[in-house]
Amino acid sequence: MAAEAKKDLEDMEDSTLLLAHQSGSEHALRVLIERYRNEIFGYLYRYTGNATLAEDAFQETFVQVHLAGHTFDPTRPFRPWLYAIATNKARDLHRRSKKHKMPSLDAPIGEDGDTSPAALIGDGGPSVESHLQRAELAGLVRDTVHTLPPLHREVLLLGYFQRMSYQQIADVLEIPLGTVKSRLHAAVARFSEIWMRTNSHNDLES
Repeated sequence: MAAEAKKDLEDMEDSTLLLAHQSGSEHALRVLIERYRNEIFGYLYRYTGNATLAEDAFQETFVQVHLAGHTFDPTRPFRPWLYAIATNKARDLHRRSKKHKMPSLDAPIGEDGDTSPAALIGDGGPSVESHLQRAELAGLVRDTVHTLPPLHREVLLLGYFQRMSYQQIADVLEIPLGTVKSRLHAAVARFSEIWMRTNSHNDLES
């Protein structure tokens, strides 16, 4: 790709890139893939708990973007539409996989030793985010999220990790706004229950 042509594409908004791809641009879809590579792969990895499944879901997501681009409404945001496709692909692969194993719940916690669920999922803000990032490095938060039922896992990942608004989550999952709020509340409660039980179990063994 010529540098000037690539710069022109990189300056385009997501929906414009998709339209350019549909109009025959040779490189527009590649720019979209590069733009969302880390974000979408990270989401899929948290969803599936498996790098191979996440990579497969990522590839299938953008195959679907290519095939279903004509169904996208350019008056609506692109990102929720993309996440809706990615979520559906993750669901399908997760169900079909018979070799997938549940990640261990015995991973070590952050260096500060904070085991409070409220410190991980709570009021929001920089302190919660920093706790989440540290815990995720150890794998514990990802593992705990992965034990949640899919309906809870999806809304928690989209809300807390992908930082989507209630309305964006509603668009991705195609559910009412009130359902998003009630489901997220239930997901946080369930996460906290699993987190507390797991930590209590570890404390008893130590």
